[in-house]
Amino acid sequence: QVVESGGGLVQPGGSLRLTCTASGFTSDYYTIGWFRQAPGKERELVAASTPITMSIIRTYYTDSVKGRFTISRDSAKNTVYLQMNSLKPEDTAVYYCAAARGRLSQPDDGDMDYWGKGTLVTVSS
Repeated sequence: QVVESGGGLVQPGGSLRLTCTASGFTSDYYTIGWFRQAPGKERELVAASTPITMSIIRTYYTDSVKGRFTISRDSAKNTVYLQMNSLKPEDTAVYYCAAARGRLSQPDDGDMDYWGKGTLVTVSS
C-alpha cells in the first residue's frame, strides 16, 4: 500500500512537501505518480518518477507545475516526495500517490497498482 501525508492549508506563493510512503513492496521497482483531483474536475497526473536503472530516474511533470514542483525518491525510506513551491490557488486539490510496477513515463489512472487515500492541499489567503 501507499500512504500520503503533508497536505494542508497554505497561502499563495507558499510551499508544501507531500510524502508518499510505500509498504509491502520495494518502490525502487515501481513508477510512482502524484495525481490530483480538484473539485468538479477529472483526476490528472501531476508528476511521475520512473526508475530506468537503480541510479537513473526519469521524471515527468505536467506543464502547469513545471519549475514549481519536484518529485524525488528516498530508497532507504521507501518514500517518494513531492515538493511544491510557489503554490497557486489553482493547485488546490486532493493529491493522490499511486504506484505501478515497471517503467511508465506518463502513467494513466488505469496503469496504477496501488493508490493512497489522498491528502488535501488548499491554497488560499
